[in-house]
Amino acid sequence: MNYSANAPYVWEPNFADSADCLLSSDQCVIQAQHYFVKGLVEIPIIGSHEVFSWAAWVSLSRDNFSRSADLWETMGRESEEPYFGWLSTDFFLYSPSTINLKTRVHTRPIGQRPFIELEPTDHPLAVEQRTGITMERVRAIAEAVLHPTDNESK
Repeated sequence: MNYSANAPYVWEPNFADSADCLLSSDQCVIQAQHYFVKGLVEIPIIGSHEVFSWAAWVSLSRDNFSRSADLWETMGRESEEPYFGWLSTDFFLYSPSTINLKTRVHTRPIGQRPFIELEPTDHPLAVEQRTGITMERVRAIAEAVLHPTDNESK
């Protein structure tokens, strides 16, 4: 019930060899100028206690990224105020693009990915986060992600 992006959409493979770039499972820095954390866009499943999640990257300001990194292993970090960020993952199932949707990144206890709250707009992903999706929609997402057509890409 979870699909994940490996890197922010602006990451390029040649960055891996650069001293001013970093890509881990939770954090990313590009050319010491762009900062990202990975979190979860959680969508309730209607008629269930389960949640569907998109693991996505969000760009943060340098200050917020530094603050987040400083608190990474700190007990009680979940009391931190949410950080403003821009969604930096393109989920091809949505139109218009999910790139640069406004977010608030909520830190959770150690060992848990942050919760990504989308700005309440009429974007289909934001609507799904607010209203939930059916199990049929979850199956359709799984089918599209596991078996993309020629017009779609992961």
